[in-house]
Amino acid sequence: MRGFLASSTGVTCAAALALPLAPPAAATTSPAPPVTRAAAGPEAYAAGGTQSLPLASRSSDRAPGAAEQGLARRDVRPFSLVGVVWDDPATELHGRVEVRTRATATGAWSGWRELEAHNADHAADPGTPESTSGRVRGATAPLWVGESDGVEVRVRAETTPGAARTAPARPRLPGGLRLELVDPGKAVPPPADRARTEAADPAELAVLPARQKTKPHAGPRPRITTRRGWGADEKLREKGFVYTKKVKAAFVHHSDTGNNYRCSQAPSVIRGIYRYHVNSMGWRDLGYNFLVDKCGNIYEGRAGGVSKPVLGAHTLGFNSNSVGIALLGTYSSKKPSSAALKAIARLTAWKVGLYGMNPQGKTYLKSGGGNLYPKGEKVRLNVISGHRDGFATNCPGKKLYAKLGTARAKAAAYQGR
Repeated sequence: MRGFLASSTGVTCAAALALPLAPPAAATTSPAPPVTRAAAGPEAYAAGGTQSLPLASRSSDRAPGAAEQGLARRDVRPFSLVGVVWDDPATELHGRVEVRTRATATGAWSGWRELEAHNADHAADPGTPESTSGRVRGATAPLWVGESDGVEVRVRAETTPGAARTAPARPRLPGGLRLELVDPGKAVPPPADRARTEAADPAELAVLPARQKTKPHAGPRPRITTRRGWGADEKLREKGFVYTKKVKAAFVHHSDTGNNYRCSQAPSVIRGIYRYHVNSMGWRDLGYNFLVDKCGNIYEGRAGGVSKPVLGAHTLGFNSNSVGIALLGTYSSKKPSSAALKAIARLTAWKVGLYGMNPQGKTYLKSGGGNLYPKGEKVRLNVISGHRDGFATNCPGKKLYAKLGTARAKAAAYQGR
């Protein structure tokens, strides 16, 4: 392996916060072995896993929450998706999180890339069993970097916006910062193509025709790659499913994982996000109900049946009676493809149509609590809304958000309106 000097390791992991800090270890010529949440053994590694590395102070201040933390360049086991998590999901990370990685194929290091630090807007509603499980952590958005075997990270705190100017508090970082390196694993191919893009699972076949007779404006069901098709490890998520009453609105997101992926890699990207949401962030399952890649392929997200009103964790405060659809990539400055917009339109025309909703119409949802609307407030929203309509966030990126009118019109056309 390529050797790099490891930094001193003033570790601040969750279990150590209540204990006196040990003195920093001396630098060594090989990196410390990473902590991993994957089961030991070659079979578990081939199936994917998560390396979890505690960040160390990068300054003389070694108290918990030091304003600068990170990891020096080091060799690690192969991974393809990276994120940073911390102990308390209610604590926001005000600062800059940057990583650079080494490509396995070429040995070349990337430039510094920034992770979106404010990711609390993608979460289960306050007070729900999923949000109060005790397993949930704060987290950045994950970033897809492709297969890599080296990493470096730096995190710098900034003064909290709106802090008192007369006596500003020294900026601090959340406790228990850890770097999560996700290997999405190799998917086991399904026995037949039908498992990839089947028209409907058997449990839905008895339901959909009756609904479509009573809802004449439901668009045709699009091709959807099932969880089995993209290689979901069903042992990762919690057992059972949670449903709401209906689907009155669709919230469109971007995954904020970057655009550096090929469409053939989309199943791997989704497996990486799935592991990050469950193993790193502590959610019961993948947060989004559906995902769409830039080539217009649609994927089943959270388990429970694609035609059913599965409760997701995608729009804090508005997960009930809604569906969350994430376009893989980052669309703050890059325009979404026409194929992706067409897929979003086809999916929403079918999904909201099953529940009698007009994609160009308005609806009311009751807020579960958030930074735009207090808990209990009835909010008038577009049936096809952007994430930022329910929560103050940049998601789904201004370039994608600007195209939602086009998606609404296309969806209505697919419904025959």
